[in-house]
Amino acid sequence: MNEAIRNLEPREIWNYFADLNAVPRASKKEERVIRFMVDFGKRLGLETFEDEVGNVIIRKPASAGMEDRQTVVMQSHLDMVHQKNNDTQFDFETQGIEMKVDGDWVRANGTTLGADNGLGVATIMAVLASKDIPHPAIEALFTIDEETGMTGAKGLKGGLLNGTILLNLDTEEDDEIGVGCAGGVDVTAIGSYKTKSPEGNEAIEIKVKGLQGGHSGMDIHKGFGNANKLMNRILYSTRSCIEIAQINGGSLRNAIPRESSVLAVIKPGCNQDFEKSFQRIKKAILEEYKYLEADLSIEFKTTDMPNQVMRLEDETALINVIHATHNGVYRMSPAIEDLVETSNNLAKVTVEDGTIKLECLTRSSVESSKEDMAQSLKSVFELAGYTVSLSGDYPGWAPNMESATLKVMEQIYEKMNGEKAHVAACHAGLECGILGQNYPEMDMVSFGPTIKGAHSPDERASISSTQKYWKFVKEILKNIPKE
Repeated sequence: MNEAIRNLEPREIWNYFADLNAVPRASKKEERVIRFMVDFGKRLGLETFEDEVGNVIIRKPASAGMEDRQTVVMQSHLDMVHQKNNDTQFDFETQGIEMKVDGDWVRANGTTLGADNGLGVATIMAVLASKDIPHPAIEALFTIDEETGMTGAKGLKGGLLNGTILLNLDTEEDDEIGVGCAGGVDVTAIGSYKTKSPEGNEAIEIKVKGLQGGHSGMDIHKGFGNANKLMNRILYSTRSCIEIAQINGGSLRNAIPRESSVLAVIKPGCNQDFEKSFQRIKKAILEEYKYLEADLSIEFKTTDMPNQVMRLEDETALINVIHATHNGVYRMSPAIEDLVETSNNLAKVTVEDGTIKLECLTRSSVESSKEDMAQSLKSVFELAGYTVSLSGDYPGWAPNMESATLKVMEQIYEKMNGEKAHVAACHAGLECGILGQNYPEMDMVSFGPTIKGAHSPDERASISSTQKYWKFVKEILKNIPKE
């Protein structure tokens, strides 16, 4: 299946991408891909080392005639988001990603593709292995754990890199040059609940599935359904008829939740009322989302009886808390048109064995607004008596519109494409803001090929865009300013 990918142009990128996608590389489980990258650099005879947190750095001298140019850091992250469709049989721990060509797109078979940020990694590998691409001295920086904590970028020590320009290859629209991004913080609420024996004798499993999901930064403004919020509307509408035993919704903080399931018991004599309320809210939700979520499915079926269910007081508090939890855009930027400034993703809801766990990722390009959103969530959760922690805080990346590298790239882009590039900040979390803390003088710019549906099984990478992007990369390297 992946052989068709290897025949695509530019072959340099697609072949290295296929090699990379044969290596399992979940966030916080990057041991194999770190070893893969170290072996790659050493096979090329280049200076290669792993820092103390697991980032891999490979240095390549300038090509002939380019020795007087500034040293460039080319940076991408090694980890990828592991998501699959519910009916896809796939083991991310042992299997490589199965890819296919679909018109102008490369997709995976029911899983995330790993183009985020694998195409960036493959690009750098192609430059390192090249013998005919003019380029300045290169420091390739492959960071770890970008998707679930940015611990690689956070752990990179100052003084380790010599480059004065950083090219981050993690933007997902080929006409865009990124100059800023949002920071983020994880907001986690933990609560407990008491249980009791169920009153009824018929158990059901309610399922919300088929949502698009997507990147909780890049897609948060698109209005896609959040499975946790939709499920809670169902529970709110049927609350007088059911007793909740378990909830399992969402999977990763940085992915808009696509699926949620609830195990519940119908109270005695409430079957008809439950059915009526369920169908009413189902119809309303499907009507609301018919233009955005064509594959949305809301169903229930009978299942095995649980031994215990939530006590009514705890169940009511939980439903009210989730109802009050903000999800989606909190504030648009007043400074940059169409940019989401602050948002929250209610990413995971887990209720089982007496413990309630709610997990959010709050993002903002303004630190005070990020703090305001996080404190708003904290207040809601604490009203229910839950314990709240804020963790994984990372800064945003402030735009530098006077960047010399940006000006060079703008000129190259316009000359190559006959139109101006879109210079923008994004609502996703890029590593530039963190890297800039230890390398404040480094001139940083982000760009990349067009990738859609990142962090979801609908992730896809444009073939024609990758061709356009590869030409852009080579022209940028050829035109890096002198020291």
